[in-house]
Amino acid sequence: MPLIDFHSHFFARPFFDTLAAASPLSGEPEAKLAALSERTGLQVPDADVKVHRARWIEAMDAADVDHMVTFASLPEEVPTVAQAIAHDDGRLIGMSIANPAAEGAADKVAALLDTNGFRGILCFPAQHHFRIDEERTHAVLKVLNERSAVCYVHCGLLVVKLKDLLGIPRTVDLTYADPLHLIPAANAFPNVTFVIPHFGAGMFRETLMAGAQCENIVVDTSSSNGWITTQPDAPTLTDVFARALDVFGPERIVFGTDSGPFPAGWRKDRLLEQTKILDDLGIDAADQQSIFAGNAARILNLG
Repeated sequence: MPLIDFHSHFFARPFFDTLAAASPLSGEPEAKLAALSERTGLQVPDADVKVHRARWIEAMDAADVDHMVTFASLPEEVPTVAQAIAHDDGRLIGMSIANPAAEGAADKVAALLDTNGFRGILCFPAQHHFRIDEERTHAVLKVLNERSAVCYVHCGLLVVKLKDLLGIPRTVDLTYADPLHLIPAANAFPNVTFVIPHFGAGMFRETLMAGAQCENIVVDTSSSNGWITTQPDAPTLTDVFARALDVFGPERIVFGTDSGPFPAGWRKDRLLEQTKILDDLGIDAADQQSIFAGNAARILNLG
C-alpha cells in the first residue's frame, strides 16, 4: 500500500543553530550545539543539507514511505528545506512556517510557492497571536487560494519540548488556537485546503464542528496525541479516530507522524499504532488507502 506522511519536521542544521543561539546556554556556537545535544539527547544534523536529506530518505526507504510532507519549522530553516525539496525524485514535499498576519507576508508566501517549491504554509496562531479569520490574514489566504495550496493551522495545545529543555520562554496564547476560527476563513477561501493537525490537539470537539461545517477542512492524525489526557471524558485514540471518521469521513483524514529529530527519525511506531486502530474499527482497505496515501496525493496533485 502506498504511504504518504502528511506531517513531519525536517529539522535541519539552521533549526538547531537558531534555537541554540536563542537559548541561555553559554559558550561559542559549537559549544552551544554540543550542550544542546547533551541536554536533549538529540543529534545535531550535519551542516550539509544533502547529507541530512539522505538520512531522511534512508529512514523513509526503511519504512516504505513513498512521500513525506516536511516543514521548515523556523524562518531560518526555509532556504535549507527549499534545497532539500528541490531534488528531482520528489520524495520530500515542503511546507513553510509563515505568519500570515505579518506585514509583507503575502509577497513572501507567493515567493515560497512560486520560486522555492513549497506547496503551502504552516502557521501557529497561538504563537504569533492572530486569528486565522482576521482580515489581516486575507492577503496570504488569497495567495493560497489562487494556487489551491495548503494551510496547516495549529490549533489547541502548543508545547515545544525542545524550547522548554533549552529554557526558551513560551509565548503561547491559546485564545487564538480555536479551530472554530477556521470556519469563516475556509468559507471565504474555498480552494485552500485547511489542515488541523493532531485532531485539534485538545480542541477535538471544536475540530469536529469545523469539519462538519466546511468541506475544505481536513484533519491529520500526527503526533503521540498526548492531548487526550486533557479531555474530561477520557477517550482513547481509537475513540478519537471513530469520531473523526463519523464527521470527516475517510476522505478528509490524512495520516501523519509528526516525525522530527534523530535519533528517533521517522516514527514507524505511529504508523503501526494507527493501522491497528483502523483495523480494529473495521475500516476497509480502500478507506485505509485513502487515509494513508490517497487523500494526500489528491490534495497535493501527485497523480
